Amino acid sequence: MISAEHQAAILARIKKIPIFETLQMEVVAFDAGYGEVKVPRRKIYDGVFESFHGGILMTIADSVACFAILTQTGVEQIMTTTDMNIRFLAPCLSEVYAKARVIKFGRTMCPVAVDLFDAAGKHVAVAQVNYILLDKMPAR
Repeated sequence: MISAEHQAAILARIKKIPIFETLQMEVVAFDAGYGEVKVPRRKIYDGVFESFHGGILMTIADSVACFAILTQTGVEQIMTTTDMNIRFLAPCLSEVYAKARVIKFGRTMCPVAVDLFDAAGKHVAVAQVNYILLDKMPAR
């Protein structure tokens, strides 16, 4: 379990990420190596078949994976996604719940498993996101 102070620091940090506000993410839970968010379905997030767009679901998976890693690091940890994949299992026609679990908290690499569910609890997608922990911000 993580402390209330660490949870508050993570929440303050992620609220500064523009996509958090854009997608109207709501944190459901944090625990050591775990993060869960809820994102409302809005028509502007739909794909061609009037369900949650797959690219948006991947963005949500990527984001919640990062949040899960932050439960095991300081909130100022510099990290970036190295690769990710997603398998869509069913259309998502409601808000989506994304549940991320750190598979292995390595010295530099952190693979994270993410399961996405609709409001009825139907498994709509499964993703894996890999992050690398960095010592300094890359040159821009």
